Amino acid sequence: MRRRLARALVRPLVLAAAAATTPLASASPAVADSIVVGGFPVDVSQSPWTVALSSRDLFGGTRAGQFCGGVAVGPSTVLTAAHCMDESVLGAKPTQIRDLRVIAGRSELLSDKGREIPVSSVWVNPGYDGVGNSGDFAVLTLAEKLPSGSVIGMARGGDPAYRAYTPATVYGWGDTTGGGSYAGSLHAARVHVLPDALCEKAYPGGVSGSYHAGTMLCAGEEKGGRDACQGDSGGPLVAQGRLIGLVSWGSGCGWAGSPGVYTRISDVLRTLGWG
Repeated sequence: MRRRLARALVRPLVLAAAAATTPLASASPAVADSIVVGGFPVDVSQSPWTVALSSRDLFGGTRAGQFCGGVAVGPSTVLTAAHCMDESVLGAKPTQIRDLRVIAGRSELLSDKGREIPVSSVWVNPGYDGVGNSGDFAVLTLAEKLPSGSVIGMARGGDPAYRAYTPATVYGWGDTTGGGSYAGSLHAARVHVLPDALCEKAYPGGVSGSYHAGTMLCAGEEKGGRDACQGDSGGPLVAQGRLIGLVSWGSGCGWAGSPGVYTRISDVLRTLGWG
């Protein structure tokens, strides 16, 4: 089963679609998308640039429910997955979501700590391929600025952080087991950047999707066990203190031979002309 790492928002048809296409987004009131499989709880102060995407509109409640992750790369700029902004996940166009917000500085989603910042604009990569998952990123502009210490730097092309077997960490709120065990606290998992050849072998095309080294990278463990999962979509993969990937898609969660696939940040920088 191919997964994308976004929570499937309360609607049965959307849940079915998420199971079939496996984007890693998900949706459950006040609970993050997918929590990392094989991970451990962390305090958001250790990764203050990790944020949750939320909306009371989508969950029909007084508390903001989390449906995807994101990462602050500027005081008013957040990157997330393009498929998190898709109508099949949101149930509406991003411009129709009146209270789309970013939750920053909050480890426990049910707490009142941190800030819920309105999103003033959404830009979805026009080159995003919803079938092949290439170019899976979107840019959110915040209505209020975050502190400079809540921003992470991005790894450009050629950065040693992209080298195979470099230790990396993925962050998110969501499914900790791959079986729908969603939690409300921020988790992280230590993984390794894996060689492109291994990723191409794991995802040669067809039902499971196709891996493209120019726009993607994959990470996990060759024997499985640690991975992002449903609901982690758009969250950060960090190596050597720099952002190298956004949670995008994969097959299963923590399966041997099926590593998680991430949007490659160097391609995001190239596409946006940011260097």
